[in-house]
Amino acid sequence: MSASWLNKVHWDEQGLVPAIAQDAQTGEVLMFAWMNREALELTATRMEAVYWSRSRRKLWHKGEESGHTQKVREIRIDCDADVVLLKIEQIGGIACHTGRRSCFFSRLDADAGWVEVDPVLKDPAEIYRKP
Repeated sequence: MSASWLNKVHWDEQGLVPAIAQDAQTGEVLMFAWMNREALELTATRMEAVYWSRSRRKLWHKGEESGHTQKVREIRIDCDADVVLLKIEQIGGIACHTGRRSCFFSRLDADAGWVEVDPVLKDPAEIYRKP
């Protein structure tokens, strides 16, 4: 596949585009991250999610440490070509580094503020053991 399709993406000033990872079966939004041109091209080639880590300033193959990779089933772009949607299969059922299924585990409560409403499925200390 020619990489000319990448030229249609509207990259921001840092050369990044927002990427949403959505469960291909349920439609649940699991996480949000950033992609640069190389990350999106690698994702399309491998059909596994690769993102750009702004804090580490490097490519990040989702699951490289945790084993919780994202098999990409479909890649879409929005009408303005400035947001990427990845329809994925979340391997291991955990997308969040906190050990939860989704990064969107807090809900706003009018009285209590942000409340964590989804359980931790696996202790992050077990997921990210250092050798």
